Amino acid sequence: MSAARPLTVLRTVAALAALPLLLTACGYGSDAEDGPTPAEVAADAKTLSASEVKIGYFPNLTHATALVGVQEGLLQKELGGTTIKASTFNAGPSEIEALNAGSIDIGWIGPSPSVNGYTKSAGKNLRIISGSASGGVKLVVNPATVKTLDDLKGKKIATPQLGNTQDVALLHWIAEQGWRVDAQSGKGDVSVVRTENKITPDAYRSGSVDGAWVPEPTASKLVADGAKVLLDESEIWPDKKFVITNIIVSQTFLKEHPDVVEAVLRGSVKTNAWINANPDEAKASANKALEKLSGKALPDEVLDPAWESITFLDDPLASTLDAQAAHAVSAGLLEKPDLKGIYDLEPLNKVLEAEGRPAVDDAGLGVR
Repeated sequence: MSAARPLTVLRTVAALAALPLLLTACGYGSDAEDGPTPAEVAADAKTLSASEVKIGYFPNLTHATALVGVQEGLLQKELGGTTIKASTFNAGPSEIEALNAGSIDIGWIGPSPSVNGYTKSAGKNLRIISGSASGGVKLVVNPATVKTLDDLKGKKIATPQLGNTQDVALLHWIAEQGWRVDAQSGKGDVSVVRTENKITPDAYRSGSVDGAWVPEPTASKLVADGAKVLLDESEIWPDKKFVITNIIVSQTFLKEHPDVVEAVLRGSVKTNAWINANPDEAKASANKALEKLSGKALPDEVLDPAWESITFLDDPLASTLDAQAAHAVSAGLLEKPDLKGIYDLEPLNKVLEAEGRPAVDDAGLGVR
């Protein structure tokens, strides 16, 4: 079985021309809602080159670096007198639009909209400057109808959206089995049913789908409803790691305020270190942030397994993004992209060096 998972940027076709971009990072909550109130700024704190930095992320466990970093004041601490304005999003295209419009400067976002935003702008609007999380994606099924991977043939499997990262991952996995599915319609040896994450649990309970290839916490919500984990996507990746969340920045903001970008990266690196050193406290902090944003905390039966399946790290795992793009091309959902320059890891590597840690690699996709 191949160890690569596809990423997607949908091909421009007439039938989709009037529709919004279909790539999404799979979060919960409303688009562009203000996030939690940032930590208070000390009266004598030094302001950097910008008085404010606008950050965006999703109310989702795979964005816990941002959730916890804001909640615990770890990001604000590194920014000194430069204040954080936080906004949350429910879809990758919305966050990319906000970045393009200057409504946010830095964002936590999935690989699909990152590549889409970069290629659609001919490489002019963003850079990936860090990793944030790996994993947190599972194939969960109804154990009464699907007992083995071979049993998926002829079944209905949900993904979050046509062309999103998990959708193409499933399409690629199906192709590896020698089965056929029409990517656009989802019809074939396996029926791929595009269903929003919020709706997928209801679809599963009603019997409309036999399972789903979805990110957390949707996967664990389904398990709480009686589903079984048939495959953890990390199992088909080298070292069991693949990018699910990275950090992007507006190229304009990066050029004009490199000190602010570096401070945010220091905060992100220190937040990930705190998360990994204090997993239980970090999990509770992330859930508290989610409760503030959505009005409802995740129950332990969902939170615990979801949290355990996510790895928080600073390495953007650039080679996995490159592999994802290649498989999106083979699936017919992406014109071969030029991703050279999508990464600028110099600020991150400067931060890592100061922490006594090794540099991370851009897989040859760094700035020219």
